[in-house]
Amino acid sequence: MSLYHETAAILTAAGPNATHGGSLKSRIFKDKSLKSPPAQVYALALETSKWSAILKEVVEASDLLKHERKLTPALSLLLVHDLLLSKSGIALPATHGLRVSVERHKARLNSEFVRARIRRKCATLDALRTQVEIEARGGCPVHPRWIRVNTLKSTVEEQLATTFKGWEVVESVAEVIKAADAFDGQGKKGKKVIHVDGHIPNLIAACPGVADFTKTEAYKSGKIILQDKASCFPAYLLDPRPERDGDVMDTCAAPGNKTTHLAAIVHSRVEDNKAVVFDGKTGKKGKNKKGEEQKGTTTIFAFEKDPHRAKTLQKMVKTAGSDTFTVVNAGKDFLKVNPSDAKYRNVGALLLDPSCSGSGIVGRDDAPTLHLPSAPSSSSSSSSSSSSSSTNTNTKANPKGKQNNNKRKSPSTTTTTETQEPPAKVLIDDDGVAIPVSSQADLEARIASLASFQLTLLQHAMSFPAAKRITYSTCSIHAGENEHVVLRALASDVAKRRGWRVLKRQEQVEGMRRWDVRGEAEAMTLEEGVTEGVTLAEEEKEKEEVRDAVIRAYYRDDGRGVMGFFVAGFVRDGTIDDPVYLDDGVEQQQEGEEEEEQDPEGPFVRDEQGRIVRDENGIPTLKSTGKKAVDLKELEGDDESSVEYRIEGQEEEDEEEPYQRDGKGNIVRDDEGLPVLKEGRRWKVVKGGKGQKGEGVGDESEEEEEEGSEDGDEWGGFDD
Repeated sequence: MSLYHETAAILTAAGPNATHGGSLKSRIFKDKSLKSPPAQVYALALETSKWSAILKEVVEASDLLKHERKLTPALSLLLVHDLLLSKSGIALPATHGLRVSVERHKARLNSEFVRARIRRKCATLDALRTQVEIEARGGCPVHPRWIRVNTLKSTVEEQLATTFKGWEVVESVAEVIKAADAFDGQGKKGKKVIHVDGHIPNLIAACPGVADFTKTEAYKSGKIILQDKASCFPAYLLDPRPERDGDVMDTCAAPGNKTTHLAAIVHSRVEDNKAVVFDGKTGKKGKNKKGEEQKGTTTIFAFEKDPHRAKTLQKMVKTAGSDTFTVVNAGKDFLKVNPSDAKYRNVGALLLDPSCSGSGIVGRDDAPTLHLPSAPSSSSSSSSSSSSSSTNTNTKANPKGKQNNNKRKSPSTTTTTETQEPPAKVLIDDDGVAIPVSSQADLEARIASLASFQLTLLQHAMSFPAAKRITYSTCSIHAGENEHVVLRALASDVAKRRGWRVLKRQEQVEGMRRWDVRGEAEAMTLEEGVTEGVTLAEEEKEKEEVRDAVIRAYYRDDGRGVMGFFVAGFVRDGTIDDPVYLDDGVEQQQEGEEEEEQDPEGPFVRDEQGRIVRDENGIPTLKSTGKKAVDLKELEGDDESSVEYRIEGQEEEDEEEPYQRDGKGNIVRDDEGLPVLKEGRRWKVVKGGKGQKGEGVGDESEEEEEEGSEDGDEWGGFDD
């Protein structure tokens, strides 16, 4: 199948397939059946859609479909586009049937194209191109191409001397935007103009459409990363500092832009090329056995529960050069992570960018409306799902299907070929998932569902013992996902118990302090309020403090050139905390008790081969006491005859073994050496034959299995 047939099939896909996978770009690049290069298919589909209103007039006025019956309306648009507008012409051999069928009408097509340009009062082709670009944007503003210089591998100075050599540096983003609609000396649209951003360090705004940065050496090697300015806000606002915050966590990390930005910031804070090890117990720099200040690398923990998106994350982390201190937890759900896990005892800063409605993303609906030309007869029209309304009207007036034989046809003024009622609005979230929204009630229900998940995620982050800083962000413009989530989080039990508050504007990093777009005043009202037990005046003051603290960005023609975005920071100083979080989550020792050095081999007795020694019930022996880890008699009590141990979820006559086994047939055991029960089963203590549930030893192992499983095929929560 040729490039043109494949592109035509994508453009004319009807029904559910038309929105499968989200935007036009994602649909094309996710289609593994394509024989043609996806980038080439996307470019042809996008440009043809932009020009389709004009090309439709040209095809109809030239009677191309009448003379070339093998051409479909979609194929005719694609071929005529390349004939009239592509420098290299139709991308087929000179003798190919499709190319011959169009090129034999070249003179007539060129003539009709000139007439279409004149009707639009454009003196030149460049003027027509500008008009087409503006119409394709649907009135949306032009945005620059934002490029973050990855300081793990390069510097702004190096990129100005290489990737941007010959580009003009201007004073504002507005000048970059203005240059997008200008023409250079060679008649090409756009000028080589860039601006070094004044809010986010190491960020450059480039004139869009002038160069394909994905083909540069800097992009392929990870020296530059294509990332919207607003998307840089969360990591920059979090401002992770190894000596203060210790380890860092990115909770919903794919595709990795924010993860690698965190890595670059952490790397810029190091001392002597190595970050300071953070002691989660004291909040101070760690020391080794000799009392010397210990150096090491701060770890970034990145979570992505979707295995496919996790592969993209891993690739980006490696390309950016941060794989040496970034741990990618592929296929692992952040909500199932135990905050008390020893691995995360030093996590002091967390970045949360959860799934959202994606309502602020620029270019989400990246395909302009496709205008298909009318088929030459009523029969052809009925075979096409996209016949124009004017054709249908003519068919009704002339039931015999006779054609108008006038030599010159008036160009159709129809702006779309769709004759049916417009389909329900489709909400495409930030993961590219298309969700039909037929009413305002549907939209509100979707926002409420997302907000509930977002709040749960934020409260979970607040429960990490050593956490002192959090940023919460969305690429949404809806207050329900933004200010309302922040207010509810601040009013939550975990925030109050642990002393979480909003990061005030005056406490923010300089670039974010100077960003003047703040929270929406009308969004600062909730039934439950921000706090309880305060006067109305005090509550209003706190709400205003929150409004001024949160940061917004809008997809507007305001000269800022960013997408719709929201970010808020949370901090706590640790002076207020829940009693369960003793000394940043580490159990306090009794006075005079010395800290025991942790045994790398674990707490259980092992044999000469290093295997844990177990009794006939599979229970290991503790090194510290020489006793069994679990004393069954102690659990049973004095009346042993009245106690039974059963496995809940297994009938008495069920002979199937209740334990999980690995590929070699060995029983799977948890971190404490206890056998792991199969799904749906758990230990149960039955006294006197009455099925009274006790605290069975299997409860903990089941939880650990659930939280620690990285190889399972199932996971819960929202798709990120």
